[in-house]
Amino acid sequence: MTSTEAPIGIFDSGFGGLTVARAILDQLPNEDIIYLGDTARAPYGTKSIPEVREYALECLDYLVDQGVKALVIACNSASSAVLRDARERYSVPITEVILPAARRAVRATRSGRVGVICTTATATSLSYEDAFAAVPNVQLFTTPCPLFVDFVEAGITGGPELQAIAHDYLEPLQLADVDTMILGCTHYPLLTGVLSYVLGDSVTLVSSAEECAKETFAVLNDAGLLHHTPRQASRRFLTTGSPEKFEGIGRRLMGGFVADVEQVF
Repeated sequence: MTSTEAPIGIFDSGFGGLTVARAILDQLPNEDIIYLGDTARAPYGTKSIPEVREYALECLDYLVDQGVKALVIACNSASSAVLRDARERYSVPITEVILPAARRAVRATRSGRVGVICTTATATSLSYEDAFAAVPNVQLFTTPCPLFVDFVEAGITGGPELQAIAHDYLEPLQLADVDTMILGCTHYPLLTGVLSYVLGDSVTLVSSAEECAKETFAVLNDAGLLHHTPRQASRRFLTTGSPEKFEGIGRRLMGGFVADVEQVF
């Protein structure tokens, strides 16, 4: 029997999942979390699906061994590659980033024309196409934006170079006249300013991080696993790479949210 006292395990290939972790703590402030970023093998977005599956399952196994009460796959590339395997492999509730974002986009769109920006691995997997396959009257337009991750992890969320690249990446979605766009990589919410600037106010941005956090709340609530009373929650940050680098980038992206990073594996 999974204990309410156990932490939530959050996994990402690197730093983007910190947007999910922060959204979860905003919505579930009484919950302990363990965050594991596989930075030694990141980025996942340029790797093959079998590689991503192997690395992701190794990290999820580690979190389960830590006694977590739920798993959050806070990475679109990993969600695409490993979700079915993970649900067969583990007995704890599992949430991910793709279906919650797709459901939100369906509710948000007025024209039925929805864009997705994502990594190459997520685009190749056709996971968002699968998520929308049974939805009538919605057309999906997918654009890989691989360089966005590099900018975010360098701490660059604005400026003329990024803006020029954003114009190039987003032009096909503008030509397709989408009215809703899914940020199909958990790094991308950190680029909301430049994305909104390029697309304009008429396009609704859907954050997979925010929607994943809402889904996590609902799943834990339905399973009777939420802490309902105020408490001092803990958070641990683990990385397969350099703890100093992880903490440096994490602090640059998230301020004081990231601290005391530990190395594993």
